[in-house]
Amino acid sequence: MKPEPRPLAPGLYLVATPIGNARDITLRALDILAAADVIAAEDTRTARKLMDIHGIAVGGRPLIPYHDHSGPNGRAGLVKLLGEGKSVAYVSEAGTPLIADPGYALAREAAAAGALVTSAPGASAVPAALSISGLPTDRYLFAGFAPSSAGARRTWIEELVHVPATLVMFESPRRVRELLGVLCEVAGDERRVAVCRELTKKFEEVLRGTLAEVRDMLADRDLKGEVVVVLDRGEEVVGEETMEAALRQAMADMSLKDAAAAVAEAYGLPRRKVYQAALALEKE
Repeated sequence: MKPEPRPLAPGLYLVATPIGNARDITLRALDILAAADVIAAEDTRTARKLMDIHGIAVGGRPLIPYHDHSGPNGRAGLVKLLGEGKSVAYVSEAGTPLIADPGYALAREAAAAGALVTSAPGASAVPAALSISGLPTDRYLFAGFAPSSAGARRTWIEELVHVPATLVMFESPRRVRELLGVLCEVAGDERRVAVCRELTKKFEEVLRGTLAEVRDMLADRDLKGEVVVVLDRGEEVVGEETMEAALRQAMADMSLKDAAAAVAEAYGLPRRKVYQAALALEKE
């Protein structure tokens, strides 16, 4: 016989759910789903199926849809329940709530109303793709979904490709080839990329290579399933004034050699170039 779940303190619990494999859920998440007074879900069918798999009965508890189209009235109803001292578990359709998910407005309004807002972290496609991409992970930017229209997509890419961080993008399998084509034009054929498909699922696949290589791999393929594109970091365009200002600040506390090394690493600049600039500043 299963023990009764411990009661939860009133508040909003943001519960991460599996992105594919149903076993990728934490024990704490299962405890919260078993004990919450109310369950709000981006997709109530998915939430019910997940709970059934893990032997958690919804019982007489409210199972309330909350998604992109719920709007202010949907949030107001959930915030009212929080104000009545209820514990509310919010689950996205898959992954971590608020990561490319409509829950952020709910969390913001719940916090503004003075309710406890806490996270039960777990599965997310962003770190999952980063970890297997073979690309740098010390600094990354999650860019979300690329715009669907060609013009907006190109502008969006042009704004992102010079960011000195690995980029993580979600894309429809129908448009991923078009995305790679524009990336080749804007970022250059030789930039490294990983296209990750169906993460944690039976047909998981990762295509790695240059943008041109991966684009060509997909030339005659119709992909299915969810896709995450991970693009190697860009080179930030750093002006001479910015570099010199950073050097002056660093040289106030460091040796010339250490200051040059620190600035070169911080801005991704050639060490020799920064060192020569530091020598020139020292002579001044």
